[in-house]
This record gives sequence, C-alpha cells and structure tokens, in this order.
Amino acid sequence: MLNSLSGRFLILTTIFVMLAEVLIFLPSVARYREDFLLTRLERAQIASLARLANDSIDADLEEELLLNAGVFNIVLRRDEARQLVLSSPMPHPISETYDLRDPSAITLIRDAVAQLANPEDRMIRVIGNPLRDAGLLIEVTMETAPLRMAMIDYGLRILALSAVISVITAVMLFLAVRRLLVKPIKKVVRQMAAYAASPEDTRRIIRPTARVHELREAEDALQSLETQLTSALKQKERLAQLGGAVAKISHDLRNILTSAQLFTDRIETSEDPTVQRLAPKLVNSISRAVSLCESTLAFGRAEEPAPTLTRFNLAELVGDVLDSERLAIGDHDLSLSEDIPAQLMIRADSEQLYRALSNLVRNARQAIIGTGNPGEINVAAREDENYWYIEVTDTGPGLPPKAREHLFQAFQGGARKGGSGLGLAISQELLRGHGGTLRLVSSDEGGTRFEICLPMQDLVED
Repeated sequence: MLNSLSGRFLILTTIFVMLAEVLIFLPSVARYREDFLLTRLERAQIASLARLANDSIDADLEEELLLNAGVFNIVLRRDEARQLVLSSPMPHPISETYDLRDPSAITLIRDAVAQLANPEDRMIRVIGNPLRDAGLLIEVTMETAPLRMAMIDYGLRILALSAVISVITAVMLFLAVRRLLVKPIKKVVRQMAAYAASPEDTRRIIRPTARVHELREAEDALQSLETQLTSALKQKERLAQLGGAVAKISHDLRNILTSAQLFTDRIETSEDPTVQRLAPKLVNSISRAVSLCESTLAFGRAEEPAPTLTRFNLAELVGDVLDSERLAIGDHDLSLSEDIPAQLMIRADSEQLYRALSNLVRNARQAIIGTGNPGEINVAAREDENYWYIEVTDTGPGLPPKAREHLFQAFQGGARKGGSGLGLAISQELLRGHGGTLRLVSSDEGGTRFEICLPMQDLVED
C-alpha cells in the first residue's frame, strides 16, 4: 500500500499537516506562556488589594496571599513611587526579567522556546500593567518550574490534537484522491491491459468518460493512440499478407459460388416442383457472393469496417449453412444435424458468422468424405450470463499433428492434401472482430470439436 499512489499521498499529507501544526504550535505555546504570566500578575494584584486595605496583616496571612498568587514578591508603582506590597524569602536570586507591557511576537516566541529548552528552576521578575489602571506597573518574582510544567502539558495536548486532526485530514484526502484520481487511473490501466490483449479488436478502444480535465485529456490522447495503432496493425497485416488476402477471398467466393452453381444445376435439370422451394436459396447464395465481392474492395484498406451487429435467430442461420452443405454431400453416407434452441437470438454480424460456420462445416464434410466412411456433423449452441457458445462436432478422422500445430495460420494449417488452411484462418479473423474466439476443443481418431465463443456485452466496463 505504501508503494501505491494513494498510500504515498496519505504519507505526504500527514507530514505536511504535521509541519503546519508545528508552525502553529510555537505561537500557541508563546501565547499560553504570556497568558500564564498575566494570570499571575492579576492574582498578585488581587492579593495586593488585601494588603493595601489593611496596613497591619500578620505574617501567616501574607504568606497565604503570596502562595495563592504563586509569587514571592509583589511590587506596585504608583505616582512614580515604587512600593513593595508583599514579600517573602526567595530561594534563588533573580536571573531574568520579562516585560509584558508591550512585547513583540518574535520576543514572546523566543522567550517561550528558551523556557521549554531550559529545565533549570530559575527565579524571574515579571513586569506588567495593572488591571483597571490601578497604578503605573506591577511586578512580581516567581519560579519558572511551574511555568515550564504547564507549558509542557499544554504543548502535549496541542500535539495530540494536531495528530488527530492530521490523521483525519489525511484519511479524508486519501479517500477523496482515491475516488477522484486513483480509481479513474486504475480504470484506464485496466482498459490498456484489455486493449493490449487484443489490439485488433476495435471494441477494446477506450471511450473517454473522465470528468477531471487532465484525465479526460489523457483518455482522449489514449483513444487517438489506440485508434492509430489498431489501424496501423491492420494495415501492416494486410500489406504483409496481400497475397493471402486474395487467396482468402477466392477461397470463400469459390465456395459460395459453388453452392449457387449447385442450386442452378438443380433448377436447370429438374422438373420437380421443389424448384420453387429452392429458388430463394439460390438468391441468398448469389447475394452472399455479391456481398463478398463488395467487401473485396475494402479488404486492402487500412480500416476495414467493424462487424455490423444485429440480433437474429441462430437456428435459421445454421439451417441455411447445413442446407448448402447437403447439396454437396451427394451419395455419401454423411448426416448433418443441429441442436439449436428454436428461440435462441444472438447479436453478431450474420454474414460473417455464416462464413465462419460454413468454413467449419465444410472442412468437417471434406475430412469425412475423404475417408470414405460414414459420418456425422452436428452444430449445437448454448448460452450463459455472459457468452454465446456454438460447437461444431464431427466424427471424422481428427486433425493431423501438423494441422494442430499451425491450426489458424494461412497456408500452413491444412488438414487434407491440397488444402490451403485458409478456412480456419478466415473464421478466426471474423470472430476476433466480434471480440469472440474460435478454439479447438478436442481432436482425435473419434472426431473433432471446435467451439465459437461470442460475448454478449462490451469487454471493458466501468
């Protein structure tokens, strides 16, 4: 805690408050000393009134009056005449005289510090003005030990109060700084960490929300930096994989147009009335081909548009994917099934998710058909409080070691002879743009399972 910003601020605040209290302490102690001496002068003047009222008082009464006043001698000066009103034997000679009639602040502070620093019990003379103009001046002699003890007691109480005030002030400032400064800074740090985990995801770019002017400027600058960095990363990736980009587009375009061609062949050769039912699917396939051609123009740009997120029924989308693949199965013993809740609605880019699922199902189909054995492909989905999960499972031969090692790398992760490995690379890139993931759950001689995970909410929250 002491190494944190808030902890160091707490320590510095406590130190500065204590320094301020020390600066207040010296004048306070000087003022207390002055009041103490003035009180002794006042008591001495009251004691002298009894003496002036009765010229003949016994020694015991005189001693009691001096004891109550806390002095040894009382001298009054009236009409330029100096009169010893009350007196008693002094244990020590007078070592210092203090005049309280018009002292300066510097003098009072200096005398107070000197008094605290000197533990010796000395005899001092104190001169002041009598109350109610009862003479020209009054002076007394007294010991310094009671004065010093009273000053020490007062000083300790002042220091204790100062310590309490400094702690309360420091804690309040600590809480205020933690809420107004440290918490927003930690939020920015968390956002930076989330962005660093996947700088390609535009959803992770910070959205300035700070109310403090300086923090808002920092967030604006960070937003600009992250935007430029994301753009630069995309541009660098596209420039480095320009050939791969063309191959990716050709790969998906060929597959989509193949589906469209199969629909066209059926329409041209069949006189079955089902042609009317297949016609909409032909239109959808051709529309996807047109959309992909349009996206080709934007692929090489520095900034590719983020996925267009809409809510749609997942079961209908999966049904379209499986219907397209059934036409390519032909006479092979391969069944396609889905386990999707009928009312499951997800939020994603439907065209991009179609491409990702189509690639996964097509890879599974080709792997099973390549073995010549019967098989099954299943697409299932579920959800929890934060994510949607889509699983594509097949009963194929599993991925070879080389494919698993370079699973999502273009031109290196092909699972069959002649394959380019582009399907998984394309699918992963599309899902990463959603802030989602594509991972291989398992792959062995019993089959392969891939899992798509899509977040329901933004990844960086307050």
